[in-house]
Amino acid sequence: MTDPGRAPIPEPPPGPGRRERGLLARKWAYLLGGIGYVPLVHANFEAELATLLDALCAEVHESGQEQSPGSTGALEAAGARLAELNCASGQAITVTMSVLGKGLLTLPEFQPAEEFAERVVGVLGALAASVVVASQNATLAQQESLKLSMLKAVRDAKYELRTAQARFDEVATSSASGILVAGLDGTLVTVNAAAGMMLGHAPDELTGRDLFELVHPDYRPVLREDYRALTAGKVERIQQSQRLLHSDGEPVSVSLTASLLRGAGDEPSHFVTVVEDGTELLLLQNELSRQALHDVLTGLPNRQCFSTRMETSLSKADPELGVTLLRLELDAFAVVRNGLGERVAEQLLVIVAQRLRSALAGEKALLSRFGGAEFAVLVENAPNTPDPVRLVHELRRELTEPAYVDEHGLALSVSIGVVSRPAQDREAADLLRESHQALRRAKANGHGQWELSHPEQDRLDRETDALAATMPGAFEHGDVEARYRPLVRLADGAVHGVEVLLGWDPPGVDPLSDRQCRQLAETTGLMLPLGQWLLGTACRQVGWWRQRLDRDLRLLVSLSPHQAADTDLLTRVVGVLEETRFPAERLLIELPMLALAADLGETGDNLRALADLGVRPVIGVRGLGDGALAMLAGLPAHGVRLDCEPSDGAGPDSPVAGLLRELPGLAHRAGADVIVDGLTTAGQARFWLDAGAELAVGDHFGAPCRPDELAEAFCDLG
Repeated sequence: MTDPGRAPIPEPPPGPGRRERGLLARKWAYLLGGIGYVPLVHANFEAELATLLDALCAEVHESGQEQSPGSTGALEAAGARLAELNCASGQAITVTMSVLGKGLLTLPEFQPAEEFAERVVGVLGALAASVVVASQNATLAQQESLKLSMLKAVRDAKYELRTAQARFDEVATSSASGILVAGLDGTLVTVNAAAGMMLGHAPDELTGRDLFELVHPDYRPVLREDYRALTAGKVERIQQSQRLLHSDGEPVSVSLTASLLRGAGDEPSHFVTVVEDGTELLLLQNELSRQALHDVLTGLPNRQCFSTRMETSLSKADPELGVTLLRLELDAFAVVRNGLGERVAEQLLVIVAQRLRSALAGEKALLSRFGGAEFAVLVENAPNTPDPVRLVHELRRELTEPAYVDEHGLALSVSIGVVSRPAQDREAADLLRESHQALRRAKANGHGQWELSHPEQDRLDRETDALAATMPGAFEHGDVEARYRPLVRLADGAVHGVEVLLGWDPPGVDPLSDRQCRQLAETTGLMLPLGQWLLGTACRQVGWWRQRLDRDLRLLVSLSPHQAADTDLLTRVVGVLEETRFPAERLLIELPMLALAADLGETGDNLRALADLGVRPVIGVRGLGDGALAMLAGLPAHGVRLDCEPSDGAGPDSPVAGLLRELPGLAHRAGADVIVDGLTTAGQARFWLDAGAELAVGDHFGAPCRPDELAEAFCDLG
């Protein structure tokens, strides 16, 4: 059943997986066996269905891999076998879809169900289509057999006419499909019992009537044109869905196939029309469509269905009151799933869906599960609809009530993004994006928060996201640059080293600072390769300055929190040092104190490993420190970088100045030198020199610039 080029899908080993497949096959065989005649003893029929079930399970597994031609053939073979076993009626297909649609998702091999639901629906849809095609092929084969029989009867001698007529009558009488034979003018000459039953007439009541009188008036002109095209030889066969009229006047949905019966000289003599009742098939198609547009777990519309229906709701909403769109996500849902298992997590989602329905029962609301623990709600506002603030509080109160699943009391907070009363002409896709942006901002503020969408903030977020998305391409094309600024000794103003920073001048946007570049790179995961490139570029540049300008400079490189906690940090640094032959003792690497405070494990290990390598670690502290410098004890830090900017001319009696003067002393007691960042005036430089700081960077000594520009400044700074 599988393509030799694919990895084989193993059958479940003996045990619960195989036993549950067997139980599902037994249930399937029992229900199908009660519908109609099956040309096998029950034990053999159950074995046949067990084999087909194994094939279907393999197809579900394989559907997650790259598609190959073998998959379609396997499902076609399964559909053909069901047709051979007389299990191709509408009722049989409905039973098959019902049993397998529910049963497959309960098998252990298809857990979690939400990850396999779409595959199962796709495979069952393909199976249903294969059964229908096999049944139609059987009908076409039957029709061809009938056509050949009639041709033989016309061409044979008169003494064979009665035998041929008897054969035709037998085929027409025993066929479950409706057969109507009409002259080229449309007058019916032969109608079998199946056709009469579909239309609520006895066969002889239809004989002599016009075939097109049995067609719904709305479809009659088109069908006449199709039959004329068939007579003219423009088409060989007609296959279409059609609506005939029952004796009570109600329309009957059928699948219609028509071809020509030719007589002597191969001239057309009659139309042969075969019809099959399409009501049950239509119901099955509708059910498959419903399953494709709804979440299997909660029964709520999925994202595709929600988006489509949202367009309609937006156009019908009250122009004054508008709509309210909410995007909700359960906080820390992964904790439940990982701690208590997938089944408990799924039951929690079902409870959340039920509570959303209950909370919004009095509103005209459309609910959806977008996947994972994320839901969406669209409320068509009425005069008594609560304002967004009340609506959010009511939903949070309802959802945060403890829910009991398997005797576990579960209560999760929920983050919510809200779009309130957007313009009626807004596109659904735009509103969904805005609600997602609002939800992102809410989650960034912590658990249990909510945010209202603001057009200007949404615009800024989109611009930021666009920059983050295009930054890897800009880096690849060399638009992201390494820029440098002097690291100066406060005691004599001499250049002690340089700090390397990121710089990017995107077209149409103001130049981005090092901090902005790092924030964008962190968003997409670019910071690790970008940081390694920045270190290597700076080491080579400082080495060039040493050789050409005879300047023995230190290099200061800052790490983001992500870089500081990178398990491969030491490997990256060693690789760059070996490649560039840069002395480790002349490299100062800054790790943010926030990263150390949040993760003393990996980040602390990296700091110690860098110190053991000979690199000079520097701890970055923002603001007034707030006790952060106390963490220096026991850490092998060579320096502390203070990122604070006192006002120029701060007096000795100023409370802020007093606090700032204490910081260098705290760092010195921990054995670390002090680097001050952000100096813009000579007064600030004097202040920090008096306070005991050793080194400084800032616009007062030189703004970030390209290497050639900095080389000219070396002479001015000494």
